[in-house]
Amino acid sequence: MSSGKEVEALIPAYNEEDYIYETVQAVLSLPEINGVLVVDDGSTDATAVKARLAGARVLSLAGNAGKGEALNHGIKELAAWVVVLLDADLGASAVEARCLVLPVLNDEADMTIARFPRSSRKAGFGLVKQLARKGIKWYTGLVMESPLSGQRAMTRQVLEKITPFAGGFGVEIGLTIAAFRNGFRVVEVPVNMRHKETGRDLEGFLHRGKQFWHVARVLARAGR
Repeated sequence: MSSGKEVEALIPAYNEEDYIYETVQAVLSLPEINGVLVVDDGSTDATAVKARLAGARVLSLAGNAGKGEALNHGIKELAAWVVVLLDADLGASAVEARCLVLPVLNDEADMTIARFPRSSRKAGFGLVKQLARKGIKWYTGLVMESPLSGQRAMTRQVLEKITPFAGGFGVEIGLTIAAFRNGFRVVEVPVNMRHKETGRDLEGFLHRGKQFWHVARVLARAGR
């Protein structure tokens, strides 16, 4: 890597055996990436095995702690100058992480956030995204297209200021607000990433209901 600054990827994963191998392989194919750590968040399938086979280091938690806590455990194991947070279900599209890394390495941003293309599939009604978008604008003035995006790259300095991460599904909202409040440059970057989406079924609505509550809780704490 020409900059001489190490870059590591951190991927929390819970029962992602169908995607994790391809995701890790895609990330490791990037010339800027020096390593991948997968935090196996109490999976009951072969997530950990497939992550190792793909070339990742794996930290296995005893039980399902949730995304925020999985990230908190993983961050303690990394010492790179730039850390990239990625979801486990990106598959081959994880190569787009390079779009997030380069602006940070080139000192154009302190934290980048992936802006996904619009989905052609109808999932929920957009209530969680609307809440997140309005909450971030209220506290920071930032207008974001992908406020819930978990795909981010950031410097070690950012991490030291904003960790520990919020628990549950509110981690991204808390991260954005904390980074802005600490004076860091936060930039959305368009990417062609894709991941599995929840549908308009009972499981999908239960997931989004839980997500809405977690986001609301983080926003309420941000106002204290």
